[in-house]
Amino acid sequence: MIKKVLVIHGPNLNLLGEREPGVYGSTTLQELNRQILDRAEAMGLECEIFQSNHEGAIIDKLHAARHTFDGVVINAGAYTHYSYAIHDAIHDIRIPCIEVHISNIYARDPFRAHSVLSAVCAGTIAGFGIQGYFLAMQALSEM
Repeated sequence: MIKKVLVIHGPNLNLLGEREPGVYGSTTLQELNRQILDRAEAMGLECEIFQSNHEGAIIDKLHAARHTFDGVVINAGAYTHYSYAIHDAIHDIRIPCIEVHISNIYARDPFRAHSVLSAVCAGTIAGFGIQGYFLAMQALSEM
């Protein structure tokens, strides 16, 4: 049973609440993180949150997670569509990862409709706003 979850926010998610609120909503990253931690506590999960705009930092965090976390929720932002390095890191750590997208990536620009991460993730949640993070945490807690 999953007990310790890492949530990774990728590039540009530090601008939540400012960046395209019609697409990503008005909740700031700080507000989202508070909600994630509150929801994790209510689910009986330990949770750590990490945000980076740098691909290598995300990969390093995924590698480290294999020793200390039971599952990962990842919103890799634009890296979703082309980072085979993050794909390989998720594959190699061998703990369940759930890919999350605030917007419905399949209803946006054509390049956004393809994820190179989905094939190595336990599942993908897209288009439910920040609720997607909570759905992913719930799914991990039940794995």
